[in-house]
Amino acid sequence: MEQTLVIKKFDRLTPREVYEMLRLRTAVFVVEQKCPYQEVDGTDYGSLHVWLEENDEIVAYLRIFEKDADKNMVQIGRVVSKRRGEGLGAKVLEHGIEAAKLEMGADSIFIEAQTYALDFYKKFGFESCGEEFLEDGIPHTPMMLNF
Repeated sequence: MEQTLVIKKFDRLTPREVYEMLRLRTAVFVVEQKCPYQEVDGTDYGSLHVWLEENDEIVAYLRIFEKDADKNMVQIGRVVSKRRGEGLGAKVLEHGIEAAKLEMGADSIFIEAQTYALDFYKKFGFESCGEEFLEDGIPHTPMMLNF
């Protein structure tokens, strides 16, 4: 199935895009992972939103936002795929890394990876840069990718 890459700042999103983005994130991070937390956290306003779309449906998504302007460091978060095992997460992360460099001028990317996904992120060059911690009851590990 043909996928379309979409990269937009928040103020360019349509109401349908916001709805679909939040629906996918909530379905996975809140419902599937049984993790009640404040999904709509205010960070979306200043984020660059990157997703793959099929037939007007978001199938993989992430957001990029400034972490440390002095170091040209951004953070990628909310990496999510609607269907597992098809490489959608890898595709959207590849596009997100490129968008971080080209659209945001990043020299490095920070992530708080769910610990079970460390090997996934290592394939893209991310390295652990701190101790594992619990966020909303789920183990996470800080990771960094430097260019």
